Amino acid sequence: MKNLALLFISMLFVSICHANTEMTRQIDKDIENYQQLVEQAFSYREQTIQVYRQIQLKFSEGRPLTGEDIETLNSGMQLHLELRKDFYEVAYYYEYLLDSKETITSPENSLKGIMLSLSAALTLYDNYLLAISIFEEDTRLRRYLNSRKKGYNLSSSKLTAITLAYNSVSNRQRVRQAINYFEDNWIKQSNTYKQNELNQYLYTLITQSESYKSTLKVSPLYVLHQKTIFFSGITGDTLASLTNNGINLFSLLFGNSVGFIKTRNGHLFKDTDSHDHLSLQLKAGDILLEKTPFRLTDKLIPGYWGHVAIWVGTESELKKLGIWNHPIVKQHHDEIKNAHLVVEALRTGVELNPLRKFMNVDDLAVLRHSKITTQQRADTIIRSLRQVDKAYDFNFDIESNDKIICSELIYVAYSDVNWPTQATLGRHTISPTHVANLAGDEKLFDVISLYIDGKSVDRNINSRFRTLN
Repeated sequence: MKNLALLFISMLFVSICHANTEMTRQIDKDIENYQQLVEQAFSYREQTIQVYRQIQLKFSEGRPLTGEDIETLNSGMQLHLELRKDFYEVAYYYEYLLDSKETITSPENSLKGIMLSLSAALTLYDNYLLAISIFEEDTRLRRYLNSRKKGYNLSSSKLTAITLAYNSVSNRQRVRQAINYFEDNWIKQSNTYKQNELNQYLYTLITQSESYKSTLKVSPLYVLHQKTIFFSGITGDTLASLTNNGINLFSLLFGNSVGFIKTRNGHLFKDTDSHDHLSLQLKAGDILLEKTPFRLTDKLIPGYWGHVAIWVGTESELKKLGIWNHPIVKQHHDEIKNAHLVVEALRTGVELNPLRKFMNVDDLAVLRHSKITTQQRADTIIRSLRQVDKAYDFNFDIESNDKIICSELIYVAYSDVNWPTQATLGRHTISPTHVANLAGDEKLFDVISLYIDGKSVDRNINSRFRTLN
């Protein structure tokens, strides 16, 4: 009998271990898929801010919405609702772990699942801050965005429904419960657990969330008070008359929500001397690496470097390469003549931007192929410019043709280089750090310039660069 009991306990232990292992794999897979949603959310915020400012400028000049503006608002509303639905699914999927009494789930897995759920909920709150700010600022926009749009399958009062969900006391209490669980249990975990890439990803998303830091600390009574004001505004449809005592909760953190993109300027921002020095050093086809620790997105990218781009070269360089009148280059003559010489893949798509804009960074490195021929350099520039106007690849798949991310731009431009990649969920990806791994002492790429914390590294550049990766 004793042996049977021991056998049963042993089998139960193995079963629990197996279940925990399978759950770990499932959560990790869900987190990796979740990264695509987060990237889409960041892109949505950036575009929302741009659209808002453009429309507000027109209104200030007494101009009406154009047909293009209306299309942008309608498609933007659709995108917001689709993203919102996807984030809700993530937020609710592991929420049960807050109340679960199952002993078969390890505390580590419970925390990871709850962190994923909490991160999605906080991202929903943060997304709302940008979307609803348009609704608050202008009566015409609010009325338009709340009207029914049959052609887009948008029912009336969509923004109103989102506002009520945002102000829901029960929703906020549930998120606070998750926050308390997270704060109580994170500190108990081992350093190995905390340093795990996926765990650290969720931790960063949560702790850098403006809603985690500020918005959700607003008391339920204040939310109820603001909801009352909200209803009075809706009833009279006179949001503009609410003045500073109106729906302040909506715009409480609008300025700070932009900080999701950037909390400060980089150390090289508006550094004229460094800009001029780099302009003289750069050569067509050079690769530019950057690090911006003041941006949340930089913290979510594995490795030291967070972004990478290509210098296409000046008009005179391209003429020397014999490609100035190439059909692909001719399409960008105006941009190149206006010193938009950096090709980079941003969340809004692949663009040509000035070096001055790119230099809003702390760290910057310039890499140059050590064995490239003139023809290869010319071909690299052509391939780079072919990518302009492509959409951002939220799947991070190097085998996709119509979409691309910053490091995929390098992968495609330098097609003859055997770049290191990483297989994730059935697709191959490349990061800025993968690019950096081929630069330094006795590597394919030389480090021509290096700036750390805004200061130029003048000695042992290649060796110093290698210590960063």
